[in-house]
Amino acid sequence: MPRLFLLLVCCFSLFLSQAQEPVSYVHISTNLGTMKVKLYNETPEHRDNFLKLVGQKHFDGTLFYRVVKGFVIQGGSSDSRNAAPGRAIGYGKAINIDAEYHENCFHKRGALCAPRQPEEVNHFKMSDISQFYIVQGRKYSTEELDLIEKATNNPIKIELKKQYYLPHKEELARLKKEDPKGFNKLLREIKDKINFQYSLSDKIEFTETQRQKYTTVGGTPELDGDYTVFGEVVEGMSVLNKIASSPVDKNNRPTSNVTIKVSIVTQ
Repeated sequence: MPRLFLLLVCCFSLFLSQAQEPVSYVHISTNLGTMKVKLYNETPEHRDNFLKLVGQKHFDGTLFYRVVKGFVIQGGSSDSRNAAPGRAIGYGKAINIDAEYHENCFHKRGALCAPRQPEEVNHFKMSDISQFYIVQGRKYSTEELDLIEKATNNPIKIELKKQYYLPHKEELARLKKEDPKGFNKLLREIKDKINFQYSLSDKIEFTETQRQKYTTVGGTPELDGDYTVFGEVVEGMSVLNKIASSPVDKNNRPTSNVTIKVSIVTQ
């Protein structure tokens, strides 16, 4: 009994420490204004590594070098610092960390996110925390969200059925005639394997909270599950919109530099 009580006390203390974990904020200051950004405690590796780089002034003097109106603004790459006009940038040395996905951290308007290298060379979708992007996006209808889910999930389901059903097709046909119980047993086993693999896949299933935000606030829902979201703009959304409206060249780089300085907000 005393051991059980001690275990309950420890669990409750851990819960309280997590619930009371302080929230970190940063200012992303530009020559077009300043955005205040909240960093999520749900993504501690991204939060801590981002704050470490901020403390090292890694982002200061870099640019928002890729701006796509109605989509995202991306910046922070070290090779954007003092980059000559018209030069293609965004290829600074990557600092890769493990992805951190959480259903409460998604690509709504104002979301702070980590880019990454393509899956051909980055199979585990590791984040490059040496730079970042902020979502502008647009509002989506419920029907559009349904289509995004189907476009992502249906091919996954089809592939899993091919993988698990086809090797047993003839056996299932035989059992259906000769051994109905054996047929049902094998069918359940196949379905369980498919459901398990599907649960581990890169499927997209929007929660009610996500649907509410995407249809009222907007964002880029098609990026969910592919990139880590680790914060959000809480002040200065007009600055985000101003940067997103900047005239750009053929590489989506603003024709007038949008400079960056990131600092930790002291409460």
